[in-house]
Amino acid sequence: MDHLLQQTFNALQVGSVYALIALGYTLVYGILTLINFAHGDIFMVGSYAAFFAATLYLAIGMGPVPAFAATLVTSMFVTAFVAILIERLAYRPLRNAPRISVVITSLGIGLFLENLFV
Repeated sequence: MDHLLQQTFNALQVGSVYALIALGYTLVYGILTLINFAHGDIFMVGSYAAFFAATLYLAIGMGPVPAFAATLVTSMFVTAFVAILIERLAYRPLRNAPRISVVITSLGIGLFLENLFV
């Protein structure tokens, strides 16, 4: 019974992450009418930032709870910085461009981020 309860909790946790990603897609498309193919790649940047920050904080001797809190804050700032940088450098100049240009740019950013971090 404990195993079933633990797996239910794990499924709810993973499902909530997928729901947040889907909510982000919906908000971006609903407000900007832009299909952002790089959306998942920006989440990947946040995951890598959290991994490297946690490794760094634990290596310098922080306790688990302060390291978790610092990792959370660090990964949020790194991900927000990358997202703002992408918006300013790639999407903002294409505000009045045809939709296909924005879609191609979004695909290019996704490929760039995938090849940069993987």
